[in-house]
Amino acid sequence: MKAFLDRDFLLQTEASRRLYHEYAADLPIIDYHNHLPPDYIARNHQFENLTSLWLQGDHYKWRAMRANGVPEHFITGDATDREKFRHWAATVPYTVRNPLYHWTHLELQRYFGISTLLSAETADIIYDTCNEMLSGPEFRVQQLLERCKVEVVCTTDDPADSLEHHRVHSEQKGTTAVYPAFRPDAVMQMEDGARLRQYLERLSAVSNTELNDLQRLLACLRTRHDHFARHGCRISDHGLENLYALPVDHHTAERIFSRFLAGEEIHPVEVLQYKSFLLHEFATWDHEKNWVQQFHVGALRNNNRRMLRTLGPDTGWDSIGDFPQAKALSDFLDNLDAGNQLAKTILYNLNPADNEVMATMIGNFNDGSVPGKMQWGSAWWFLDQKDGMIRQLNTLSNMGLLSRFVGMLTDSRSFLSFPRHEYFRRILCDLLGKEMEAGELPDDFPWIGKIVQDVCYYNARSYFGFF
Repeated sequence: MKAFLDRDFLLQTEASRRLYHEYAADLPIIDYHNHLPPDYIARNHQFENLTSLWLQGDHYKWRAMRANGVPEHFITGDATDREKFRHWAATVPYTVRNPLYHWTHLELQRYFGISTLLSAETADIIYDTCNEMLSGPEFRVQQLLERCKVEVVCTTDDPADSLEHHRVHSEQKGTTAVYPAFRPDAVMQMEDGARLRQYLERLSAVSNTELNDLQRLLACLRTRHDHFARHGCRISDHGLENLYALPVDHHTAERIFSRFLAGEEIHPVEVLQYKSFLLHEFATWDHEKNWVQQFHVGALRNNNRRMLRTLGPDTGWDSIGDFPQAKALSDFLDNLDAGNQLAKTILYNLNPADNEVMATMIGNFNDGSVPGKMQWGSAWWFLDQKDGMIRQLNTLSNMGLLSRFVGMLTDSRSFLSFPRHEYFRRILCDLLGKEMEAGELPDDFPWIGKIVQDVCYYNARSYFGFF
């Protein structure tokens, strides 16, 4: 029986092992989408203990703890950090076959050199051992990034953010480059009138502009888009249920926004028209600047109203949605392509039923101008586990070019999440290695190894133009 998480974890053939150890293992990481706090990076934050580093904000772990019967007091409540960690440690043995089981023990091994399985019995010794390490300078945030050879981090930022922390970090000239990503979701949420009005007040204060008509709003957002570009931004990102592509001209959008500001009731179709108008505008700006636009679609968010009222959003109450995707996505991309304004684009789906839709959709709008201009992004959120990754890699291989894929990202709020790149790389190498040994791929390690390296690192390096 193989040892758990040994050197050849997930690598089932000799060819798989050779591909990983000779071609993938030592590559740097470009993490082009995550939710890491840029202020922590800029001031090289030092975490007080393992709970603050590992459990705060991690709704993957929170959902597992709730499923294991842990009261909220020990998850997001006012229990002590040690108590919270003990309850997480007691939950870990019950996460067998959930990716959290692998990720948890990979992170303990890679960052702390701990191979002991985490459980209720080992909780205190592991907690104390890790906390002692965390007090040292080699466990500050920037050093954690360096340890995993993270070359680039792209955070997720609102147009109203000052980006001061990105500026401070860029002046430090550290090993890891940190860039913002333009995420304008908040300005599109017209269905929540109170929330949008509150956000417009914030945007108005940041820009020192009274946003009393659509033209001023667009000018303000364009100025913020330019501000992001000056801070090195090369990426936009949008978290949507589905794409918005209703026909709408400037006059109609102006009328809808004016009526909204006047406090009138806005029909749901008009809300979609407003969203469609703004989304198209953002996409044309991205094309002008040669940015990469990302669209994350398919999440059904905030399902538990009681817990939303208690804890707020992004606390673990979201799920996969079953929204129709193909028609609006096609219309949105086609409208941009018709005007030669379609930027490099990455599509992510949360519903695995949409895998083939995404894999074939990107082929409709590749125009030969850039290798892999249209990308179907890595398995996302509920799908970024072994089965989800394999299904994404296989579908992309069958219907597109795996060799041009820009690879893995963490989409994480944790500075310990980078072994997920290792996880992905091992799965990719095992997939290709098995087919080499079965005679389905040639016994050509230099070529297959190059494809591995491209998918794991070099494609992203070229695609985003960070260097």
